[in-house]
Amino acid sequence: MSDWFFKRGRRTGIDWMSLDSRLDSALSDLWSFCKDVWDACSSFFARFKLTGWRRLLAEAGSESLTLSLGGFFVLYALALPAFLDFDEARFFTGRYSVTFLDAAGNEIGQRGILHNDAVPLEEIPDAVVHATLATEDRRFFEHFGVDVIGTTRALIENLRANDVVQGGSTLSQQLAKNLFLSSERSLDRKIKEAFLALLLETRFTKREILKLYLDRAYLGGGAFGVEAASQFYFGKSVREVNLAEAALLAGLYKAPTSYAPHVNLPASRARTNEVLQNLVDAGYYTAAQAHEARLNPAQIVETRTATSPDWFLDWAFEEIQRLMAGKNQYVLTARTTVDLTMQKQADEALVSFLKQNGRRLRMNSGAIVAMETDGAVRALTGGPDYGESQFNRATHARRQPGSSFKIYVYAAALENGYKPSSMVRDTSRSCGRWHPQNYGGSRGSGARMPLSMALARSLNTTAAELSFAVGREKVIELTQRLGITGIRKTCSMALGDYGFPPIQHVGAAAVFANGGMSATPYGILDIVNSRGELIYDRARDEPERERLVSQEVAEGLNQMMHQVVTSGTGQRAALDFTHVVGKTGTSTGPRDVWFLGFTGKYVGSVWLGNDDNRPMANGNTGGQLAAPLWASFMSVAHRSMNIPTIPGLQPHPVQIAEQQRIAELKRTDPAAAAALSGARRAPSLTMSTPARDALKRITSELRRAAGVAEPEPASTPGPSAPASRTSGDRADLGPVRAPSATIP
Repeated sequence: MSDWFFKRGRRTGIDWMSLDSRLDSALSDLWSFCKDVWDACSSFFARFKLTGWRRLLAEAGSESLTLSLGGFFVLYALALPAFLDFDEARFFTGRYSVTFLDAAGNEIGQRGILHNDAVPLEEIPDAVVHATLATEDRRFFEHFGVDVIGTTRALIENLRANDVVQGGSTLSQQLAKNLFLSSERSLDRKIKEAFLALLLETRFTKREILKLYLDRAYLGGGAFGVEAASQFYFGKSVREVNLAEAALLAGLYKAPTSYAPHVNLPASRARTNEVLQNLVDAGYYTAAQAHEARLNPAQIVETRTATSPDWFLDWAFEEIQRLMAGKNQYVLTARTTVDLTMQKQADEALVSFLKQNGRRLRMNSGAIVAMETDGAVRALTGGPDYGESQFNRATHARRQPGSSFKIYVYAAALENGYKPSSMVRDTSRSCGRWHPQNYGGSRGSGARMPLSMALARSLNTTAAELSFAVGREKVIELTQRLGITGIRKTCSMALGDYGFPPIQHVGAAAVFANGGMSATPYGILDIVNSRGELIYDRARDEPERERLVSQEVAEGLNQMMHQVVTSGTGQRAALDFTHVVGKTGTSTGPRDVWFLGFTGKYVGSVWLGNDDNRPMANGNTGGQLAAPLWASFMSVAHRSMNIPTIPGLQPHPVQIAEQQRIAELKRTDPAAAAALSGARRAPSLTMSTPARDALKRITSELRRAAGVAEPEPASTPGPSAPASRTSGDRADLGPVRAPSATIP
C-alpha cells in the first residue's frame, strides 16, 4: 500500500523534498546577501565615525532637527484655527459708506469710511502717530508682529504689581483681534491673535498695518478711526488736531467707554496726561511741550449724543453689504427698523443686571434681541460694553441653547402626528453609551403625562425620546427650514448641544409667533444711493412670505409653550398685561442660560454667560436668571396695550379691554383711535440728501425772517463717517478699507 502511495505521489503529486531544498537554499542565500550588505554599509559608515566634540555637535544637530520637526507640527496645529479665521473680505468692506436713519427718517449713525474723508497716512499729524505708538506699541517698527521683549517686560511688571498694569499685545495683534476675533479673555484667542499678527506682517508693510489700525480702532461714541473720532470730539479733521487733542485720542484705544470725555471728563484728562508722559518717555516730545499741552487741554464740542445703537448698526451694516453685493452702489442712505427707545431699554436692562448680579453669579456677558413677529428687528444688544468689545454676541456668538432647543423637537413631533394631549413617558432609550438624564441627575420616573406637561417641566428624557421616535433628521430639517444653521445629528441633539446665534433663535421662534409664516430677521426698510434714487425697498424687492409650518402646528406649540410660563420652568417671565409663551434653556455647567419667548407683539430672547465659556455659579438656570430679565425688559418695551392675540390662545383680558376702548374711540374720536392702533406709519424715505438740505436751509431762513429762534441742533453724527466694523463671526469685528486704496 505504501509503495503504491509513494509511487503514485512521485508520478502525480508535489516533489516536497525538492521544494524544501530550494526554500532552504533561497533563505540561506538571502541571509548571506543581507550580511554582505550590512558589512558593506558598516564599512562605509565607519569612515564617518565621530568622536569627541564632533560627535557632541552631531548629536545636538540631530536632536535639534527632531525637535524642530516636532515643533513645526505643533505650531501648525496651533496656527491652523487662526488661519481659518483669516477672512480676506474684511479688508474690503470699507468700500461702503452708509448713513443710517430710523423709520421716521432721522439720522442715527454711520458706518464705513466716506471716500472724500479718507485721510492718507502722510496727512495724519505726527502727534497722532507718535501718541499711538508711544501708548500702544513703542517697538512697532522693530518687532515682527509679536514683541517678545515687550511681552516679557509687561509680564514682569504685572507680576510685580500682582495685577494687569501693562498689556503685552502689539499693535499688529490688536489689529488682528479687531479684524478677526472676539475680545474673550482666553488662551485660545491669544494664540490665534499671535499667529494672525504674524500673517498680517507677511501680507502688509508696517505703514499699511499702522494705517489700518488708525482707521479701524473704535474710539467711542460710535466713531471708528481717528478721522471719525476727531470729527466727533473736536468737530474738525484729524489733519488739524494739536498735541493735546492727539493725546486724548490715543488715550481712548484702551477703553473708549471709560475714557471718553463726554462720559467721564476727569478720567479722560487723567488718561490724556498718561499719554503725554508716554510721549516724553518715548523721546518724541520734551517735558516742556507736554506741560504746555496739559495747560491747554483739548476742547470738546457737542456734535451728537455719546450713545448710539451701535450693536444694531453693525448688524445693519452687514445687511447692507449683503443686499448691495454686486450692485456697484457704495455711498448709501438706509432707513432701518430700529426702535431707539427699545434699544436703549435693552442696553440698560442687560448692563444693570450684570452690574448687580454678575460678580455674584460669576458671569460677565449677555445679549438681547427683540423683533416683531414678521422679523423686523427693533432692538439688538450684542454685549454689556460696546467700547470694551465690539464682538456682537447677538449675531455671531454660537452658544448652546440648552433646553430652549426643545421647542423644535416638540414642533417636529406635532408635524408627525403628536398632539399637545398625546401621552408620553418620562423615560428614554439609550443612544450608544449615552443615556439622557433630567435636571438633577435622574434617568426618568417612567410616569405617563401629556406632551404639553413634559415640555412645561422641561424633561430631558422625553425630549430625547421624541427626537429618536420622530427622527433626528426631521428635527434638523425643521430647524433649517426655520433659518437655524449648523445643527448636527448627535445623541444629545434634543437637549441643545450645538450652538447658534441668538438672532437665529429669535427668528425661528417668530415663525410660531405669527402662526407659521416665515420671519427672517431684517433691519433695512429701504436704501437710496448718493443721487437720491431708491435702489432697494423691502416691500417691493423681497419675495412674499411663505408658510413654513402649518397653522395647527404653530397653535399647538404656542399652547404648550404658554404652559411653560403659566405652570412650568418659565413662570418668572409672566407679564400681568398680556399672555406670554416661551421656553427656558440651561446648558451644561451651566455655561449658558436662556429665555426665548414672545407676546402677540414682540419676540425676544435673553442669553447670559461668559465670553470665555467658563461655567457660572452652580444652580443657576434660565428660569431663574434669563426669564425675569426678559420680563423686566418686555414690561417696558410694550408701550401700548393694543397687543395682538397669540395664535392658538384666547385674548388676554387687558387686550380685550383695550380693544373695546379703541372701538369706543373710533366712534367718538377717529383720529385718536388711528394713532393708538398704529395706523400712522412713518413716511418712506425717497427724498435725496440735497433736497433735504435745501429744505433745511429754507426752513432756517423762514424762521429767521419770522424772528423765531432756531431749534437746538439734532443729536446726529458729524459729517465724517466712522470707520465701521463687522463681525463675523467669529468675528467680530469690522470692516476696514483696502490698504491699497488708502495707503501710499
